[in-house]
Amino acid sequence: MVKKYIRIIGGTYRRTPIPVPEVAGLRPTPDRVRETLFNWLTYFWSGEFADKKVLDLFAGSGALGFEAASRGVGHVQMVERDPQAAAALRALRDKLDASAVRIQAGDASVTLGRLEAARFNLIFLDPPFGSDWLDRLWPLLPDLLQPGGLVYIEAGTDITVPAGFNVLRQDRAGNVHYQLIQIAAMQK
Repeated sequence: MVKKYIRIIGGTYRRTPIPVPEVAGLRPTPDRVRETLFNWLTYFWSGEFADKKVLDLFAGSGALGFEAASRGVGHVQMVERDPQAAAALRALRDKLDASAVRIQAGDASVTLGRLEAARFNLIFLDPPFGSDWLDRLWPLLPDLLQPGGLVYIEAGTDITVPAGFNVLRQDRAGNVHYQLIQIAAMQK
């Protein structure tokens, strides 16, 4: 059941409502945070989104992935384990006729095993707050990123980035801590 909606804030699908299913732990990225993130990306990508490949590993409502598609990202791969949330993502993708968006239902760790040959320009990591997902994902990120690739992270507490990663931008909105990082060896 859906009782809440958020909106896509920029691009082709601007103002399109995104249904937020009532799923335990699901908390869409706030408008202000998405606006800041996409301002950062516009800067780092010089406004060029069409040639980018994005992985939204914990898609939830799809706010980040659909925002990326709305701004012209060429390929958006969303992964969501909750069947209700995955169905809502598919319904919105179909309604928008968003051909750049692919949705995979399943667990993030299983999906990562299948993405060995895939390389992304950006990975969205917004796992359930309080989980140990980030600790498990750090070592896997280099193999998933194209040279110069970026990682966006959201967490409920300060994010400690391990050695080998550089924080390009960071901010906080309420209890949402977020960062845009890059593997040190991949910096331009």
